[in-house]
Parts: sequence; C-alpha cells; structure tokens
Amino acid sequence: HNKMANQVNGNAVQLKEEEEPMDTSSVTHTEHYKTLIEAGLPQKVAERLDEIFQTGLVAYVDLDERAIDALREFNEEGALSVLQQFKESDLSHVQNKSAFLCGVMKTYRQREKQGNKVQESTKGPDEAKIKALLERTGYTLDVTTGQRKYGGPPPDTVYSGVQPGIGTEVFVGKIPRDLYEDELVPLFEKAGPIWDLRLMMDPLSGQNRGYAFITFCSKDAAQEAVKLCDNYEIRPGKHLGVCISVANNRLFVGSIPKNKTKENILEEFGKVTEGLVDVILYHQPDDKKKNRGFCFLEYEDHKSAAQARRRLMSGKVKVWGNVVTVEWADPVEEPDPEVMAKVKVLFVRNLATTVTEEILEKSFSEFGKLERVKKLKDYAFVHFEDRGAAVKAMNEMNGKEIEGEEIEIVLAKPPDKKRKERQAARQASRSTA
Repeated sequence: HNKMANQVNGNAVQLKEEEEPMDTSSVTHTEHYKTLIEAGLPQKVAERLDEIFQTGLVAYVDLDERAIDALREFNEEGALSVLQQFKESDLSHVQNKSAFLCGVMKTYRQREKQGNKVQESTKGPDEAKIKALLERTGYTLDVTTGQRKYGGPPPDTVYSGVQPGIGTEVFVGKIPRDLYEDELVPLFEKAGPIWDLRLMMDPLSGQNRGYAFITFCSKDAAQEAVKLCDNYEIRPGKHLGVCISVANNRLFVGSIPKNKTKENILEEFGKVTEGLVDVILYHQPDDKKKNRGFCFLEYEDHKSAAQARRRLMSGKVKVWGNVVTVEWADPVEEPDPEVMAKVKVLFVRNLATTVTEEILEKSFSEFGKLERVKKLKDYAFVHFEDRGAAVKAMNEMNGKEIEGEEIEIVLAKPPDKKRKERQAARQASRSTA
C-alpha cells in the first residue's frame, strides 16, 4: 500500500519540478487532503474530492476504505468524471453516501463497457413533490443507485408492529420509467397502510426499471391493492399490473438419500449454503424411517435462497458425494378467500397404513352427510355435502388419533389451474431434456 503511495507521491513531486511551481496558496484544503494523497489518490482527484468535502455534500467520515480503494483504480480522467457525477447526483435521500459513490463507479464502468460515454443523468423525480409527500406522511426515503426505498419501517404513528410476513407484498409492473413515489404512494396507500415501497432503479439510465415491490402492513391491504390498482390507468394509456408477490425463499431438492433425517439434511446443507432455516421432509407412508428422496429447503430470505440455488446448481457442490437436483419450490398460492369460504372438502393427512376408506367414512359421517371419501398413500379427501358439517368435522377431528396416528386436517384447496399448467410445462421440458 505504502510503496504504491510513495510511487504516486514521487511522480507528483517530479511533475511539479518540471512544470511551473503551483501556487497552492489560493487552494484551501481540509485536514483530510493529506490522508487522500497518502491513500494513493492522484493529486487532482484528491483535490476534487476535498472540494466536495468542503461543499458539505459528503464528509470524509462518510467514505469507507472500499470507496477510496475503488476510486484509486480509475485513471485520473475517469475518477474526476465519477466525482463530478457524484457531486451532481441528488444526495438528499441517500443514507449511505459511501455505498452510493461505489454504485456511481460501478455504473460508470458498465457504461464504459457498453461504449457510450457517461450520459447526462435523465430528469429525476420532482424534488418538491417528493419533499411534500415525505412531509405529509412522515415516512423516510433511502436512495441507493439500484433502488429507492420509501418507509421500511413506517413511522410508529402508522404501524409499530413487527415486519409483515408472507402474503403482504405486491409486485407492481408496467410502471412508466419516469414515475416516482409522488405518484405511486397516493394511489397505493388507499388500499391500506404501507410498510415499504421499493422502486427498482436502472443506474445506467437514471430512470426506474418499470417495476416496484410494495409491502403492506396487512394481508388484507395487499389483496385490496391488487383489486384497486391492477390494470389501473396511472397515465393516459399506461396501465399498471399488480399481483401478490411471492418472495420465494424455498427450494425443492431431489436425489436425497432416503435414509437421511431432517437433522442430517439441515446439517449437511447448512455447511454448503448460508441462511438455511428449515428443512421440510416427507416420509414414506409405510416406513417412517425413510424419506421420499426429496425435500424442501427454507431460507431466511429470497436472496439467500437464490444464492443457495446457484451454488447447488453449479455442479461444484456435492452433498453426500452426489450432485443434487434443485429447482424453485412452487409458491404456495393463497387461494382467493371467497373461493375458500365455499369449500366443503377436507384434506386429511398423516394416516396410518391400516386406515381404510370405510374407517374414515364411519368417523366423519357423524358430522354430516358425505358425498365421497378418497384415500391415497397416507392422506385422504373427505367430501361433505354441507360446508358447515365440513368445518365442524375439521374442528373436532383435527389432532385426534385414528389407528394410533394423530391426523391433521385442513380445508382442501380448490385445484389451481396455473399450478397445473406449470407442472405440465415442467413435465414437457423434462421429457425433452
């Protein structure tokens, strides 16, 4: 490090001797200028950065080593260009200035690769409108080069509970590229209190990427947002697409040795991937010691699951000496509450091998008239004629023992057309592969 700094300093000194001695008296430096030179930045770059410190846009303490190291890898012209762009960026909502500067550098490199000179940053949001929105709602805004995040968490006056879970996030697509929070928030807050809104940004164009994620404080609000805003005409001829977003953090893994337990699997996959929180395993109906040769891995968030999926698919990672097959697990789609309110069929699982359809029929017909009973492997569907009877049977029989095994009962979900289509598409792609 120091050797490099000395070389740079040496060069700077030689240049000075050959050129006219510079009149430095007119340039005032902060105490950090020397540190920047010692870190190996070229003189002009150090001066430009020091000027930025003096404007108060960013303080020396805001920049970490990573930013300085990255800046040092640019040639002088590139570094000055990056700093100019950083200076012209609107930093009013940027919480982490160091990371933002790194983002500007990364974008500059990408643009260089694409061969177009750094383009003028396109017209951003109307700051006055953003400011008015934040003053009205009391929410925060955190801007990075890749996204603009409104809220998360919202002010305590709006919602002070824990972060909302599955089913509270919507995906918003087909957003006009020059549209920002000042137009999205007033529309979506009609559905209910917003936890956060993340508008994805394209650093190359300075515009949004056409989509956003909005987490609401409740599932009801998220469902309301889909009803209110899907296909909503936000500008003449521009209609939004809104659906419940399934942040997929579950992987399906095949070719698992059948003698492995949940603990074995947690330990083994925990060694090769980060953020694994649970393993969902099904055992064979006739032999509780054996699993069915596949499992689901549940990760703490989508990012961890995506990284795990990439690692396991790379073919470099072996588990118990084998390469495993990995796919995204099919999202558990929450059926429409209105549809579920009419269901008269019970899904009964964890049945002992000795349980027959006759035994089930006898146990369940006490609650009301049955249409039919169908048993498969270790689960069954019990069809009632009347919804009330089905609910009563579920409430009373759930957790009861039949033939020595505790049964579990839920309302059966109606067949999901989309899921069937996905499965058919997968079968087709597998058979061709």
